[in-house]
Amino acid sequence: MFPIAYHSIYQHVLPDRHRFPMIKYELLTQQLLHEGTATASDFFEPSKLCPDIDVLRVHTDQYLKDLKELTLDKKAIRKTGFPFSALLVERELRIAQGTIDGCIKAYDHRIAMNIAGGTHHAYTDHGEAFCLLNDQAIAARYLQHHHLADKILIVDLDVHQGNGTAQIFQNDDSVFTFSMHGAGNYPFKKEQSDLDIAVPDGSGDDYYLNELKNTLPDLIHQEKPDFIFYLCGVDVLESDKLGRLSMSLEGCKRRDEFALSAFAKARSQNNSFPPIQCSMGGGYSPEIKTIIEAHANTFRAAREIFM
Repeated sequence: MFPIAYHSIYQHVLPDRHRFPMIKYELLTQQLLHEGTATASDFFEPSKLCPDIDVLRVHTDQYLKDLKELTLDKKAIRKTGFPFSALLVERELRIAQGTIDGCIKAYDHRIAMNIAGGTHHAYTDHGEAFCLLNDQAIAARYLQHHHLADKILIVDLDVHQGNGTAQIFQNDDSVFTFSMHGAGNYPFKKEQSDLDIAVPDGSGDDYYLNELKNTLPDLIHQEKPDFIFYLCGVDVLESDKLGRLSMSLEGCKRRDEFALSAFAKARSQNNSFPPIQCSMGGGYSPEIKTIIEAHANTFRAAREIFM
């Protein structure tokens, strides 16, 4: 099995001409099935809405209350970038549970994917930039609470810094946050991850891949995590409307192949292989086929390396 979390609620209805490409979730699923990278039996629906007890290990009681009772103020809603509704909150809770369920499946299959997720701009007490609940942070705390992992590594290669993730785990040695992102891109006031690599605007494949190759293997060896989260946004592409880097489709594919290969070779403190959970993150190229191809490359690489 190649576990992939997907639910029809992921494709939330948005106003016409909204810049978030919700259709990508359905189209990516169809593409993976069409080409045989995944079969119908690989897909699983999140088992439930993420329970309050799991959300509250990361997010504040007041923020969760405001989400569930639809009492966020207008400024907080604007920061999320989405029209606010009960269905949107249900969507976010499903995505977070999909990441948790994927983590559990990764213990049996070495890797699990979530078609959505990677909501790394969600802070403890507010959401930003299409992120309301931080799915990988919630899952990391779930693993630690249930004694499934002690040391966790979060590798965030989305073009935007994982500012919410950095804030959530600040001063916490049990979760190492690594963000490699565009230097001149959102968020313009960045938080401090355990390791930040700010890639200059306009950098192409060679610069980016050299930085990654010179950093990631040593970092994994240094931290020896029990579990690895990978946020593999494809907004690093030159064509991306919200990115400022100049990576090609081939370069983005090589990024995933290198990162996933490095994870496959990783050893934990007890010399076992750590499981990996991948959430897709952003992608905003004008042509939807470019977004789908870039995301599909991540799944192709994961299947090739781990299956």
